[in-house]
Amino acid sequence: MLMETDDETLARAAASGDRSAFALLLRRHYDRIFGLAFRLTGSRAEAQDLTQDICAALPAKLASWRGQARFTTWLYRVTVNATHDRRRRHFTRAKAASGWGDWEIARQDEMATQAQALDWLTGAMQRLSPELRDTVALVLGEELTQAQAGDVLGVSEGTVAWRMAQVKKRLRAMADEEAK
Repeated sequence: MLMETDDETLARAAASGDRSAFALLLRRHYDRIFGLAFRLTGSRAEAQDLTQDICAALPAKLASWRGQARFTTWLYRVTVNATHDRRRRHFTRAKAASGWGDWEIARQDEMATQAQALDWLTGAMQRLSPELRDTVALVLGEELTQAQAGDVLGVSEGTVAWRMAQVKKRLRAMADEEAK
Protein backbone atom coordinates (compact mmCIF):
# COMPACT_ATOMS: atom_id res chain seq x y z
CA MET A 1 0.00 0.00 0.00
CA LEU A 2 2.75 2.46 0.94
CA MET A 3 4.67 1.70 -2.25
CA GLU A 4 1.89 3.24 -4.39
CA THR A 5 1.63 6.36 -2.22
CA ASP A 6 2.88 9.55 -3.88
CA ASP A 7 5.91 11.40 -2.53
CA GLU A 8 3.94 14.40 -1.30
CA THR A 9 1.68 12.24 0.89
CA LEU A 10 4.69 10.33 2.20
CA ALA A 11 6.50 13.60 2.94
CA ARG A 12 3.56 14.92 4.96
CA ALA A 13 3.36 11.64 6.87
CA ALA A 14 7.14 11.64 7.46
CA ALA A 15 6.98 15.24 8.67
CA SER A 16 4.39 14.07 11.21
CA GLY A 17 6.73 11.38 12.48
CA ASP A 18 5.79 8.35 10.35
CA ARG A 19 9.06 6.40 10.23
CA SER A 20 7.96 3.95 7.56
CA ALA A 21 6.96 6.84 5.27
CA PHE A 22 10.35 8.44 5.86
CA ALA A 23 12.16 5.17 5.18
CA LEU A 24 10.26 4.74 1.90
CA LEU A 25 11.11 8.31 0.85
CA LEU A 26 14.78 7.60 1.50
CA ARG A 27 14.63 4.35 -0.47
CA ARG A 28 13.03 6.16 -3.38
CA HIS A 29 15.28 9.20 -3.43
CA TYR A 30 18.65 8.25 -1.92
CA ASP A 31 20.19 7.57 -5.34
CA ARG A 32 18.71 10.81 -6.69
CA ILE A 33 20.26 12.82 -3.84
CA PHE A 34 23.60 11.06 -4.28
CA GLY A 35 23.58 11.53 -8.06
CA LEU A 36 22.95 15.25 -7.82
CA ALA A 37 25.50 15.62 -5.02
CA PHE A 38 28.06 13.78 -7.14
CA ARG A 39 27.40 15.99 -10.15
CA LEU A 40 27.65 19.11 -7.99
CA THR A 41 30.83 18.10 -6.14
CA GLY A 42 32.60 15.93 -8.69
CA SER A 43 33.80 13.67 -5.89
CA ARG A 44 32.29 10.31 -4.98
CA ALA A 45 33.52 10.48 -1.37
CA GLU A 46 32.25 14.02 -0.88
CA ALA A 47 28.92 13.13 -2.50
CA GLN A 48 28.54 10.17 -0.14
CA ASP A 49 29.27 12.35 2.90
CA LEU A 50 26.92 15.05 1.66
CA THR A 51 24.15 12.54 0.96
CA GLN A 52 24.48 11.13 4.46
CA ASP A 53 24.36 14.62 5.96
CA ILE A 54 21.26 15.50 3.94
CA CYS A 55 19.50 12.29 4.92
CA ALA A 56 20.33 12.86 8.58
CA ALA A 57 18.96 16.41 8.43
CA LEU A 58 15.91 15.52 6.37
CA PRO A 59 13.51 14.73 9.25
CA ALA A 60 13.96 18.23 10.67
CA LYS A 61 13.85 19.84 7.22
CA LEU A 62 10.61 18.06 6.34
CA ALA A 63 8.86 20.19 8.95
CA SER A 64 9.55 23.23 6.75
CA TRP A 65 8.28 21.59 3.54
CA ARG A 66 5.02 23.31 2.66
CA GLY A 67 3.97 21.20 -0.27
CA GLN A 68 3.85 24.17 -2.65
CA ALA A 69 6.25 22.43 -5.02
CA ARG A 70 6.67 18.78 -5.82
CA PHE A 71 8.60 16.88 -3.21
CA THR A 72 11.39 16.06 -5.68
CA THR A 73 11.78 19.76 -6.58
CA TRP A 74 12.07 20.62 -2.90
CA LEU A 75 14.53 17.74 -2.37
CA TYR A 76 16.71 19.00 -5.24
CA ARG A 77 16.72 22.45 -3.64
CA VAL A 78 17.75 20.96 -0.27
CA THR A 79 20.59 19.10 -1.99
CA VAL A 80 21.80 22.16 -3.91
CA ASN A 81 21.68 24.31 -0.76
CA ALA A 82 23.55 21.69 1.26
CA THR A 83 26.22 21.53 -1.45
CA HIS A 84 26.59 25.31 -1.47
CA ASP A 85 26.81 25.38 2.32
CA ARG A 86 29.53 22.72 2.25
CA ARG A 87 31.50 24.66 -0.38
CA ARG A 88 31.29 27.85 1.69
CA ARG A 89 32.45 26.04 4.83
CA HIS A 90 35.30 24.41 2.92
CA PHE A 91 36.36 27.75 1.41
CA THR A 92 36.22 29.48 4.80
CA ARG A 93 38.26 26.72 6.46
CA ALA A 94 40.82 26.73 3.66
CA LYS A 95 41.15 30.49 3.83
CA ALA A 96 41.48 30.42 7.61
CA ALA A 97 44.03 27.63 7.46
CA SER A 98 46.18 29.43 4.91
CA GLY A 99 46.38 32.53 7.08
CA TRP A 100 46.62 30.72 10.40
CA GLY A 101 50.34 31.32 10.94
CA ASP A 102 50.11 35.06 10.23
CA TRP A 103 46.99 35.33 12.34
CA GLU A 104 48.59 33.52 15.28
CA ILE A 105 51.71 35.69 15.12
CA ALA A 106 49.57 38.83 15.06
CA ARG A 107 47.45 37.49 17.93
CA GLN A 108 50.52 36.74 20.04
CA ASP A 109 51.92 40.23 19.32
CA GLU A 110 48.63 41.82 20.27
CA MET A 111 48.47 39.83 23.51
CA ALA A 112 52.03 40.88 24.39
CA THR A 113 51.21 44.53 23.65
CA GLN A 114 48.08 44.34 25.79
CA ALA A 115 50.01 42.68 28.63
CA GLN A 116 52.66 45.43 28.51
CA ALA A 117 49.99 48.12 28.50
CA LEU A 118 48.22 46.48 31.45
CA ASP A 119 51.48 46.17 33.37
CA TRP A 120 52.26 49.85 32.76
CA LEU A 121 48.74 50.90 33.75
CA THR A 122 48.84 48.80 36.92
CA GLY A 123 52.14 50.40 37.93
CA ALA A 124 50.91 53.88 37.05
CA MET A 125 47.70 53.35 39.03
CA GLN A 126 49.75 52.52 42.11
CA ARG A 127 51.37 55.95 41.85
CA LEU A 128 47.98 57.71 41.97
CA SER A 129 46.43 58.88 45.20
CA PRO A 130 43.98 56.46 46.85
CA GLU A 131 41.02 58.73 45.99
CA LEU A 132 41.89 58.78 42.29
CA ARG A 133 42.64 55.04 42.27
CA ASP A 134 39.27 54.26 43.91
CA THR A 135 37.46 56.49 41.42
CA VAL A 136 39.13 54.84 38.41
CA ALA A 137 38.47 51.37 39.79
CA LEU A 138 34.76 52.11 40.06
CA VAL A 139 34.26 54.07 36.83
CA LEU A 140 36.48 52.07 34.47
CA GLY A 141 36.97 48.78 36.28
CA GLU A 142 33.40 48.26 37.50
CA GLU A 143 31.85 50.33 34.71
CA LEU A 144 29.76 52.42 37.09
CA THR A 145 28.44 55.76 35.95
CA GLN A 146 30.02 58.80 37.52
CA ALA A 147 26.83 59.32 39.54
CA GLN A 148 26.94 55.72 40.83
CA ALA A 149 30.64 56.02 41.68
CA GLY A 150 29.88 59.26 43.53
CA ASP A 151 27.23 57.48 45.60
CA VAL A 152 29.66 54.71 46.50
CA LEU A 153 32.46 57.13 47.39
CA GLY A 154 30.18 59.62 49.13
CA VAL A 155 31.10 62.49 46.79
CA SER A 156 29.23 64.41 44.12
CA GLU A 157 29.11 63.38 40.47
CA GLY A 158 31.06 66.55 39.66
CA THR A 159 33.84 65.47 42.00
CA VAL A 160 34.03 62.10 40.25
CA ALA A 161 34.21 63.87 36.86
CA TRP A 162 37.02 66.13 38.18
CA ARG A 163 38.89 63.10 39.56
CA MET A 164 38.63 61.28 36.21
CA ALA A 165 40.02 64.35 34.45
CA GLN A 166 42.90 64.41 36.96
CA VAL A 167 43.56 60.71 36.35
CA LYS A 168 43.80 61.26 32.60
CA LYS A 169 46.07 64.25 33.08
CA ARG A 170 48.40 62.41 35.47
CA LEU A 171 48.53 59.23 33.37
CA ARG A 172 49.34 61.29 30.29
CA ALA A 173 52.10 63.10 32.20
CA MET A 174 53.54 59.77 33.42
CA ALA A 175 53.53 58.37 29.87
CA ASP A 176 55.18 61.51 28.51
CA GLU A 177 57.81 61.39 31.25
CA GLU A 178 58.63 57.75 30.48
CA ALA A 179 58.76 58.41 26.73
CA LYS A 180 61.59 60.95 27.18
